[in-house]
Amino acid sequence: MINPNTSAATTAMMTAIARRTLGPARPVRGVTVARGPLMLTDPAALRAAAPEVLAAGAAATAGGDCAGLLVAAFGDPGLEALRAATGLPAAGLGEAALLEAAADGAPFGIATTTPLLADALTARVAELGLSDRYTGLRLTAGAPERLSADPAVLLDRLERAVRACAERDGARTVVIGGGPLGEAAEELRARCAVRIVAPIPAACRALARLLTE
Repeated sequence: MINPNTSAATTAMMTAIARRTLGPARPVRGVTVARGPLMLTDPAALRAAAPEVLAAGAAATAGGDCAGLLVAAFGDPGLEALRAATGLPAAGLGEAALLEAAADGAPFGIATTTPLLADALTARVAELGLSDRYTGLRLTAGAPERLSADPAVLLDRLERAVRACAERDGARTVVIGGGPLGEAAEELRARCAVRIVAPIPAACRALARLLTE
């Protein structure tokens, strides 16, 4: 698992979720990129993360003991380049979660904390051919960096965004848009009546399918 944010704590959190999802039969190693911001909150940061993800992926696969790769950011920076460069199965949080949300044909939305990435996320939905099922994106109030430092407030505001997706936009499934939101996504599955797609488990399931093909 490659974390494009330069936060070792975030890497540890996301790696723990991936291990719980995949179980002991598929060992998971978390890798943090060498350079970049603590969070990817705007398009420039997303673009800058792509070569760092590629470099981290190349290093992770150098020993020959890596079976697959997971890009742990909702914007999927460097995902296609990583697939092309390594030839290994690779999954990204955004691609996997959005495809899982749309798989049954029901309307889905996104709840997230990064307003500057709203257009990029909507464009990603279109790239995947899912616009006809997409009800839109709902944002939390407050700066994403501050929210990430207060898990209780983050959870409350994400829950409000999820409810807005369902009650105002008509979404029957809501994707939680962000790797650093992994723990909150897990909790929201128990707190919300609407179906929640947590991005890290979704990407793990997608990678597991690729590994068995």
